[in-house]
Amino acid sequence: MGGGVWNVRVALAWKRRGYPVDITGEDPHLSKTPRAPGQASATRADAVRNRERIMHAAREAFADPKAEVSMAEIARRSGVGSATLYRNFATRRDLLEALLVDEVELVCTAASTIDADTTGARLTAWLHRFFQYVTNKRPVAVELLQHTDRDSPVFGASRDRVLAAGEPLLRAARDAQDVRADVSLDQILDMIVAIAKIPGRPDYRQPILDTALAGLRHV
Repeated sequence: MGGGVWNVRVALAWKRRGYPVDITGEDPHLSKTPRAPGQASATRADAVRNRERIMHAAREAFADPKAEVSMAEIARRSGVGSATLYRNFATRRDLLEALLVDEVELVCTAASTIDADTTGARLTAWLHRFFQYVTNKRPVAVELLQHTDRDSPVFGASRDRVLAAGEPLLRAARDAQDVRADVSLDQILDMIVAIAKIPGRPDYRQPILDTALAGLRHV
């Protein structure tokens, strides 16, 4: 480990165990030249920007059905070097899981920030956002299944988080009698997932989604 630079896999393994490994891949205990506070902050900011660039490039690449998405291609699209890419994501699976978790975080956050005139409209707006999430995550999930299986905790935890985020919206809409009370959020999400899998262009699926969600209204 000459020069204080760790092997990426070793660094990540230590970081998972709670040891203070710098995101740049250097061992803080072996570093001979301590960073000034301003320099350390700049390094962290650069690392965050690099990670965001990688995630953005990977998300766009996996959404492109014509793209051959290799790690080298993601590095090229993001404008970072291969070493930077692998410092952030040691394996393709690590990158795919991060993309899935990021999408889940966005849809869960939307549950508490979406604004609309009624509780039923808030629920419907969030379900539209969930449909977008399903559409975005499909290529990532399909690719991830090549490296793991459907029993992977990342899939189960994602579903649980989405349900926990959406349940308050459904309860509020039911209490206001804006939506029918005989279907669960599990069933509603399964319906949306099934619609997202229908072959065809987005403008073909959208009226199907709108019709299905209109059927949730209380009569």
